[in-house]
Amino acid sequence: MARVKGAMATRKRRNKTLKLAKGYWGAKSKHFKMAKEAVMKSGNYAYIGRRLKKRDFRKLWITRISAACKMNGMNYSTFMNGLKKAGVTLNRKMLSEIALTDAAGFTALTEKAKAALN
Repeated sequence: MARVKGAMATRKRRNKTLKLAKGYWGAKSKHFKMAKEAVMKSGNYAYIGRRLKKRDFRKLWITRISAACKMNGMNYSTFMNGLKKAGVTLNRKMLSEIALTDAAGFTALTEKAKAALN
């Protein structure tokens, strides 16, 4: 049986990594060993960033809802509790959008929450 040399597969694998490292500073985009380390590190940062993004947006939505609640004489926790008791199942993303774009609609929601608490 003929001997198979792995040069082609190795070259393809290395080029794939170098392609991912394109645009990196200095030798990180040219030398395979440094490029491999940089690509692995950037992949970890991207993975972590995708999770942090979810946290950051939730924090932003809660801040927006809280600010709108304070304008209507309520705080965030009592508002959310009132909505839950009133049976309103809007998520925080939608509540923050309503708070930003439709002040009258959000005021109606706060009144509904107040009525459910009393």
